[in-house]
Amino acid sequence: MFDQTGFLPTKKLRDFQNKIQQMAREKIAPQALGVDEKEFFNREVESLLWDHGLLTLTFPERYGGYGKGRTVALCLAVEEIAKVCASSSLLLIIQAVGSFPIIHGGSKRLKQNYLPQMSKGRKLVAYLVTEPTAGSDIASIQTTAVREGKEYLLNGSKCFATSGGVAGIYSVLAKTSEGNGNSSFFLVDRESPGLSIGRTESKLGQRGSNTTEVFLENVRVPAENLLGREGEGFLMAMRDFDMSRPAIAAQALGIAEGAFEAILQFIKERHTFGKSIGDHPAIQTLIADSATLIEASRGLAYRAALLNDEGKNNTKFASMAKSFAGDAAMKITTDAIDAIQVLSGYGFLKDSQVERMFRDAKLTQIFEGTNQIQRLVITRQILKESM
Repeated sequence: MFDQTGFLPTKKLRDFQNKIQQMAREKIAPQALGVDEKEFFNREVESLLWDHGLLTLTFPERYGGYGKGRTVALCLAVEEIAKVCASSSLLLIIQAVGSFPIIHGGSKRLKQNYLPQMSKGRKLVAYLVTEPTAGSDIASIQTTAVREGKEYLLNGSKCFATSGGVAGIYSVLAKTSEGNGNSSFFLVDRESPGLSIGRTESKLGQRGSNTTEVFLENVRVPAENLLGREGEGFLMAMRDFDMSRPAIAAQALGIAEGAFEAILQFIKERHTFGKSIGDHPAIQTLIADSATLIEASRGLAYRAALLNDEGKNNTKFASMAKSFAGDAAMKITTDAIDAIQVLSGYGFLKDSQVERMFRDAKLTQIFEGTNQIQRLVITRQILKESM
């Protein structure tokens, strides 16, 4: 349990973790394989997450937020849910990511209008940043927002929009002047004329998460829906990463722990050549390496989360956590697949929990900045600190 590491000083957080763990194992786990196989967005799980207040954790307290320690709380919830279903845990992350520009850039009037719609009205929010020609390099987006009196006119296309087809509100990044990096965030309603949903993507992993294209064709947005000052979009996205990357590390950590639990259970139940599988040196090495990677991932993820909650610069640790935990989850699930396959052939089957976790882990290396990009961020931060 995470609370044995000393990172959870409050009873409130310990109780919160235990509550989410029980809910995930009893309510979400039994549905995980079916959701993955049929590749559908599970409204029942969404409702469950709303009931437990997990889709507003990063909101101001008056709108259902956790309060002090909200990044750690988000990571705890994501980790516990990802142990049994990564797709369900991703819904928490994207709700936090998508609402970040609204919470930190919206006017008082805008927040009073929209945050109750999102909390009490249970509206999901999607984060429209990635484009066909702008992935990791978000400064090169092509979607535009042109000021026309008291409105902005938005035109462009977004892809890989998590919750794109099920959200009621969108945080949209668009260029507000010529040149790379001159971008701004806007709040856009789902019902806005000119906004349409494109293809729903079929994915390798985290298949229960809704991922779509979203098109913006002459979408008129009130000027008051500008989030932050014009031209601050890139900086706001970078601040958002400092919150989201520890959460993705927590997701990768949860996936790795779920696979590790599965391999331990498998070892307890199987014998070969008259002895326990756990007596084989190769399996013992796998257990030791996996356990070490899990604890190292935990330390990085929650250090980054704690720094963010304390208002301290966590950019380096957020990228370290995201890249390390994602790579660790990929290695642990791959090793688990290999071990089970060699010993029984079962690991390669579609109804194997580990096979699903192996596919789910891959996304943690890709989204919110690929792990290759994370290494560039880490290096840049280290060089900056050494100046």
